[in-house]
Amino acid sequence: MSQSNQFSLLGQRRFAPFFWTQFLGALNDNVFKTALLTILTYDALSWTTLDTGLLNNLIPGLFILPFFLFSATAGQLADKMEKGRLARYVKLLEIVIMGIAAYGWMTHHLWLLVVAVAGMGVHSTIFGPVKYAYLPQQLKPQELVGGNGVIEMGTFVGILLGEVVGAVLVVQKPFGLEIIAFVTIGFAILGWVASLAIPLSPAPAPDLKINWNPFSEMVRNLGFSRRNRPVFLSILGNSWFWFYGAIVLAQFPLYAKNYLHGDHGVFVLLLMVFSVGIGVGSLLCERLSGHKVEIGLVPFGAIGLSVFGLELYFASVSYSATAVVDMSGFVAQHGSLRILFDCLMIGVFGGLYIVPLFALIQTRCDPQHVSRTIAGMNIMNSLFMVIAALLAMVLLRSGFTIPQIFLITAILNAIVATYIFSLVPEFLMRFLAWMLIHTIHRVRTVNAELIPKHGAAVLVCNHVSYVDAIVIMAASPRPIRFVMDHRIFRTPVLSWIFRTAKAIPIAPAKEDPWLMEKAYVDIAQALHEGDLVCIFPEGKLTSNGEINEFKGGIKKILDRSPVQVFPMALRGLWGSMLTRGSGNPFHRSFKRGLFSKLELAVGESIPAQQATPEYLQQRVSELRGEWK
Repeated sequence: MSQSNQFSLLGQRRFAPFFWTQFLGALNDNVFKTALLTILTYDALSWTTLDTGLLNNLIPGLFILPFFLFSATAGQLADKMEKGRLARYVKLLEIVIMGIAAYGWMTHHLWLLVVAVAGMGVHSTIFGPVKYAYLPQQLKPQELVGGNGVIEMGTFVGILLGEVVGAVLVVQKPFGLEIIAFVTIGFAILGWVASLAIPLSPAPAPDLKINWNPFSEMVRNLGFSRRNRPVFLSILGNSWFWFYGAIVLAQFPLYAKNYLHGDHGVFVLLLMVFSVGIGVGSLLCERLSGHKVEIGLVPFGAIGLSVFGLELYFASVSYSATAVVDMSGFVAQHGSLRILFDCLMIGVFGGLYIVPLFALIQTRCDPQHVSRTIAGMNIMNSLFMVIAALLAMVLLRSGFTIPQIFLITAILNAIVATYIFSLVPEFLMRFLAWMLIHTIHRVRTVNAELIPKHGAAVLVCNHVSYVDAIVIMAASPRPIRFVMDHRIFRTPVLSWIFRTAKAIPIAPAKEDPWLMEKAYVDIAQALHEGDLVCIFPEGKLTSNGEINEFKGGIKKILDRSPVQVFPMALRGLWGSMLTRGSGNPFHRSFKRGLFSKLELAVGESIPAQQATPEYLQQRVSELRGEWK
């Protein structure tokens, strides 16, 4: 799917009404919350005598508390009910809540507004599982990353506009409160109108019996998610992002006022820049991932979150201006652009981090349990965000400054990310593969969509270099078990990647008959479990760029496990530093130049009965052509 097709979804009924429904919901949430936080920050004495810093962390905490309490129930409802109908019910609830909030604005009743905040949390809790379960139901697999990117972009554009509208309108004299009340009810009505056009999305589990006990269902839900280790750890990674975002964003009002000495316009500017960054990062995922679920971007995003979180701390402590300024005055101050750039890049790397995690959760969990899995994720998200709010309040009470909170969060992010990636090394492995094909090489794939998304199959490819497996791995939408020469398997540095990928080392019978037989047993087991297995039938690296004779091992594999075979060919890799040719490898690489081009071509499947070594060699040779 091309970059333009990513946005072409906005012209299609299967996507557009749902997009506008969720966009208007995100917009309205943030108009309301930001208006309340702004009025409490800049006009606190008219409303309450409570500490403003406490309220700035308490109100977001109350908004996400319903996610923790009711997400398990919401997930069941989303699996049991048709999603369009459920979305319309949620939008009607939003109209009622905004009506209650309007009365709170008119009567200057703070705690009624706080109740409305919790009500909007309930609204978002119910809609959350619908949002992410709807996409895999309506979009094709190759559209899922792009669709998620557009949804995340829309969500954060809605957040951005909501923050701007809420912060600007509420301070308008003398009718700011009345305007906010009218606008929020209007957006709720528009969201309900958009929901009327959402197409039929049948319930995956219409006979599901609802467990109305939120706590027992929460335990059962999380227990189910834990059975799928990559999905559960992706949920933890997702939740950590919301911890990071919650603890940083909650500090922005007082950070803008007390450290940057700005009016509410400076607070709005920080939110704008951060939200634009999230939108840009979310959309970049489509281009950087090659239109597939590329979890290699997740470590890239995590690195950026820590680097620019640390940089925001240093930029903040070096900011020395003390004059009270508006938005334009702040931009003119020395050091302001550095702070804005850091906020932008935190957003960009946040988008690169979160979108692939969403897509992985959607594609690897049980299709009958998508909504409940998303609900489990929302439970974890809310728990992490509540902890973030509590931690921020404790740190502020303990005398930590807001820049120091940014520093602590960045360091914690590095620690948590390292822990999660150590538990699921596939993330780091895919990151290294992604870096390889976007730095040293520029890789183009031909018909890579033929690689099966599900089920057992054998991939066969010519063997050109020590990084063949990494190139193929980066092009595949799912993990691959590689069968490779035991000596290459033990190559320093690369060995860690191969072990992480659960590669299967094999040796010739004359060298190690036990290892050879074990390899065939491991291959049969992998295929029995529905995995993709890739072998290099030549049995060794080419020494002259030509394809060596295919050995008979492929026949032995297919006799035990008669599955489909997909021929593949690497072209353009011969002559690089990591090939086994004569002469100086550095000289060969220098002659090729930096960022050399190569291609991976995938052919149509071949039935096991036809997949003889001779025929497979012929097909791979045809795919490769004359380009070595």
